Amino acid sequence: MKPCFQPSARQMNWLIAIGFGSVFYAYYLRHMVIQNTHVFLACQEGLDTWLCSTMNLAILLFNQGAFGAVAVAAAGLHLLWPSVLLFAIALGAAGFGLVMQNGGMAGLAVGLLVLSLARPGRSPG
Repeated sequence: MKPCFQPSARQMNWLIAIGFGSVFYAYYLRHMVIQNTHVFLACQEGLDTWLCSTMNLAILLFNQGAFGAVAVAAAGLHLLWPSVLLFAIALGAAGFGLVMQNGGMAGLAVGLLVLSLARPGRSPG
């Protein structure tokens, strides 16, 4: 029986950083920028900063459901062809989607990621 997909220690450290980074940045963006009335209104009035551009992009992607869609697509591809890169993309998008309230599809992506850990990994050759 082939061994299950298992990232190395170095890859796992990067995955942890990507997962926590996406969740913490989404939390910061949601609670300190979007739900903060002063910052939100300043950005809506035309303040041209990196933070306002990021907020506008996040709102645009949220309205399209892109966080959950990217997470499900990457998790589904990872389930078919295990890869650390696909796992990282799905993890980051799912973390961002869960915080930004794209929870349905992002939750499905997390479930697919957990399921993919029991799937046999690629053979080294």
